[in-house]
Amino acid sequence: MLTFLWRAFGVLLMLSALALPLLRAPDRTVDTLVARWAPPPSDFIDLRGQLVHVRDEGPRWDPTPLVLIHGTSSSLHTWQGWVAGLKERRRVITFDLPGFGLTGPFAGSYTPDDYSGDALARFTLDLMDRLKVRRAVMVGNSLGGEVAWRVASLAPERVASLVLVDASGYRFTPDDLPLGFRLARNPAMAWIGETLLPRSVIERTVYGVYADPRRVTPEVIDRYYELTLREGNRRALRLRLAGLEADLEPERIPKLRVPTLVLWGGKDKLIPPAVGAQFARDIIGAKLVVLDELGHVPQEENPERSLAPVREFLGVR
Repeated sequence: MLTFLWRAFGVLLMLSALALPLLRAPDRTVDTLVARWAPPPSDFIDLRGQLVHVRDEGPRWDPTPLVLIHGTSSSLHTWQGWVAGLKERRRVITFDLPGFGLTGPFAGSYTPDDYSGDALARFTLDLMDRLKVRRAVMVGNSLGGEVAWRVASLAPERVASLVLVDASGYRFTPDDLPLGFRLARNPAMAWIGETLLPRSVIERTVYGVYADPRRVTPEVIDRYYELTLREGNRRALRLRLAGLEADLEPERIPKLRVPTLVLWGGKDKLIPPAVGAQFARDIIGAKLVVLDELGHVPQEENPERSLAPVREFLGVR
């Protein structure tokens, strides 16, 4: 019996050794991703030595453009539906935050490895300066929502209004933390995401932030998977999640004095709707709209449905 167990263990080790190269997911360089994920109107600009993936669409005469900021492990593509519905009347700026999408890790004159909320907010203000945007409507989903309200906290004169979509900022307990985030937050398991990363991990993570799995397409999963593999992004994600708890500053939120729409997916399992209610209570005059049938990324899951209250808030027909 003992001999059999040792043989079985040896076979298992051999199979594992054979399987690991098949699961290995090496980093991908930007140039291998651009053709598919950065067609026109995508552009790349140099911002203090950082190459930034940007889309700047709509009329340049708009005095208060919309700056749309994506969430953790996402990219500017998450806003495509909203941009299509807004760009005829409003200037709409989307971009990949450092550490995500095609922008990649902090570089140039920026402090490397600092993915704190304020570092990302200051980067956003630098980008606004580079694009000559003096004042904007700041819109953000998840991490992007936190970056948006931090911009309003750091530079209130630059923010005309806020739209917070399933935003982060308070301590919360997820109803269901997506698998990819669980791996990235666990130091002992982070190597799996940075070295192996089966596509199925990303697939399960995307399904976890949608309420209706029928809306998850193969292209959506391809996008999340391939852009996660952009060189440096997996390490940046690990650093961002590792510092998450220490970076919380909810005491700044009640000090905000800006017209605010709080938009939330009623079936958000990552950041529960109770957090949206807390934003609405703490920001004077804020309006809360809950989209009962949508999840953590309502702008992506159902652009038309989620954009309707934003149009009303902004007075855009």
